[in-house]
Amino acid sequence: MTLSPRLAGCLLAAGVALLAGCQSTGEGFAGLYDWAFSSSKDKAAKLVNFTPTASVSVRWSERVGDARPYVFFPAVDNGVVYAAAANGKVTAFGENGRELWRHTTNRPVSGGVGARNDYILVGTKKGEVLALDGQGQVRWTAQLSTEVLAPPQYADGLVIARSGDGRIYGLNAADGSRKWVYQRSTPALTLRSFAGVLVTRGAVFAGYPGGKVVALNAQNGALGWEGTVAQPRGATELERVADVTSLPVLDANQLCAVAFQGRIACFDAARGTPLWGRDVSSASGLAVAGSAIYVTDDRGAVIALDKLSGSSLWKQDKLADRRVSAPLVHRDYVVVGDFEGYVHVLNREDGAFAARLATDGSAIVAPPIALENDILVQTRKGGLYAIDVK
Repeated sequence: MTLSPRLAGCLLAAGVALLAGCQSTGEGFAGLYDWAFSSSKDKAAKLVNFTPTASVSVRWSERVGDARPYVFFPAVDNGVVYAAAANGKVTAFGENGRELWRHTTNRPVSGGVGARNDYILVGTKKGEVLALDGQGQVRWTAQLSTEVLAPPQYADGLVIARSGDGRIYGLNAADGSRKWVYQRSTPALTLRSFAGVLVTRGAVFAGYPGGKVVALNAQNGALGWEGTVAQPRGATELERVADVTSLPVLDANQLCAVAFQGRIACFDAARGTPLWGRDVSSASGLAVAGSAIYVTDDRGAVIALDKLSGSSLWKQDKLADRRVSAPLVHRDYVVVGDFEGYVHVLNREDGAFAARLATDGSAIVAPPIALENDILVQTRKGGLYAIDVK
């Protein structure tokens, strides 16, 4: 497969890999995914000097195990932090960083962690979903069709999990038995995505290759509506890649999603009626807070848009080609990570740099997540950092 220089550059900046034809159990694409993270540092923007307007410090840090070649999302539930590693270890910490337990699943883990109501959920490259209890003991194991790259989610007696071939499963949370499965056709060429599903208000929202977003009934998997985020464009299959590879975000009655080589688009969450759209290409993702939507585009710029109209508020483009994560809105700041393990804190009002913190030098791919007072990031080398920003 030969990539055009333009598309190759975008893929390297976004940190994603192309999958062609059939799906895989994961082993065959591990090298391709690592290649997507290995572009020359010479192409990345140098860190700019600035006068800090916020203080940032590590509250605590721990090692949880290497993530490569996958992306692991840490999770927080009832004041407990959970994190997984590719070797199959799942670890629980108190929010003060004290290790509560560490469990070895004896399986190579490829997707995790989802945590809610003492259900700790991870997926494996052989397509298994493992449900652990609050002490790390396995409740049950369920088999899906292919590798599980994203964190499964618990909601209302169900575990919702997504396999690498795009199928979404509704599993009985009591025993892992299958209640429903949703599947749809996908283009011949897609981006490998580590984003799973957004489960809220009795619905499951998910993005798909071809620029689509769907809303499903969480109890039976029935399709409520399908929306078009972006239309594939171009003469070749490569140019026509327009996949939604990050989680949609929901704010009040507005659901928004963004596509690689496509647009950001917002819909009425109940009906799927389009509200507005704007050309923005992103494989990293977006966040919403207050009156704004924040998105990291495929060149590493962090952009703020008006939530109701999509009009521009500000753009921070001094992180070009640093393979910047999706943003987290934390108080008066927007926080992102990059491919060298830096945490960048931007002023929420104008996007100016407010603070910066180095971690272990390896990529922060999953977006930062919120603790009660701090933020949490996990690096590809397995560093877990609780960071105070004020």
